[in-house]
Amino acid sequence: MVVGYIRVSTIEQNEDRQIVTMKNHRAEKVYQEKISAKDINRPQLKAMLDFVREGDTIVVHDFSRLARSTKDLLDIVELLEKKHVKLISAKENLDTNTSAGKLMLTMLGAIYEFERENMLERQREGIAIAKEQGKYKGRKEVKIDNFGSYYDRYKTRELNKTQLAKELGVSRPTLDRLIKNYECN
Repeated sequence: MVVGYIRVSTIEQNEDRQIVTMKNHRAEKVYQEKISAKDINRPQLKAMLDFVREGDTIVVHDFSRLARSTKDLLDIVELLEKKHVKLISAKENLDTNTSAGKLMLTMLGAIYEFERENMLERQREGIAIAKEQGKYKGRKEVKIDNFGSYYDRYKTRELNKTQLAKELGVSRPTLDRLIKNYECN
């Protein structure tokens, strides 16, 4: 069976080119998700890895859709090898069943990881320069009047975090920061 995996990191990203790849490779089943590849804990990836069996082929548009780091990519490839599942990347035109494909996979994984680290470094440098010039202020500080009373309701289990975040009109990560700051003071 030919199984496809499609991933984009954000809602704004478009998966059309990956869908075309799946059609071109006649994928019979496609797993699709909108989630960062910063770690391997992705529900659709896990479901696909559990689903595939000996003789199946997984198709991805490119290896960066499958993993962000070389280590994660190689771990996935190793798991697929143990299951006797073939992996094909359309963009890189690689087949992991060949020794040349394995070599190229390792090299491409390292290049993708290098590019990602360079991009993050440039981003940090740009933010530092913007801060020096007064153009970047960082996150807006969220202040909730009377947060203590909300916190007490959370601690007495009157509200869970999701309910509290909704009541305060903030995201869960923001609520976590508010709670941490409140508990530290």
